[in-house]
Amino acid sequence: MSNATKTKSKAGENSAIRDPDVRLMLRVKGGDEAAFTELVANYQSRLVSVFYNMLGNRETAEDLAQECFLRIYQARNGYEPTAKFSTWLYRIANNLASNTRRSFSRRKEVSLSANNSGSMESTPREQMVPDKSALMPTRQVDSRESCDVVRSALATLGERQRLAVLLHKFEEMSYADIGEAMDLSPAAVKSLLSRARDNLRESLAAHVRPIS
Repeated sequence: MSNATKTKSKAGENSAIRDPDVRLMLRVKGGDEAAFTELVANYQSRLVSVFYNMLGNRETAEDLAQECFLRIYQARNGYEPTAKFSTWLYRIANNLASNTRRSFSRRKEVSLSANNSGSMESTPREQMVPDKSALMPTRQVDSRESCDVVRSALATLGERQRLAVLLHKFEEMSYADIGEAMDLSPAAVKSLLSRARDNLRESLAAHVRPIS
């Protein structure tokens, strides 16, 4: 490794250490179970919301959130703080969502409609995460109807555009952090979000009633 690469890596680590959730994860690495419980409490409802808006299935979203935390717990001994904890978390979530969508497409056993209320079979998992609790959405909307409209509009986006919008607008992540989570440059994230906004504007226009 070159001196420049080492310096960059060290700078990234020092920056990440300032993240309180990274410090929690380092405690998890040291064997602190309570710190892991705190991380789950910090992110569970937000993660379920992202998965639900990505896949349109509540039970699958809850299952994948548990799988995501399980993977984090299993990786604790090798954890190195090279980025914000949320960036690492959503990188894992992105991979899980992508794999699940491919599986859905192959099996064609569930609908990917935003209004689908079916479920998929899942294999038993360790009970590392509290059972489906505090599953509130990350943002409140005025009514069920407007919530459905927004969700339907999001469903018209491609997978990458949808995730970028969710992370930027709902999780308030920067272009750089979204890029790390999605393996994109900040410029590519900016372009992706610009196209997503154009597509959302077009989808939502049909639901805007003119004032009489």
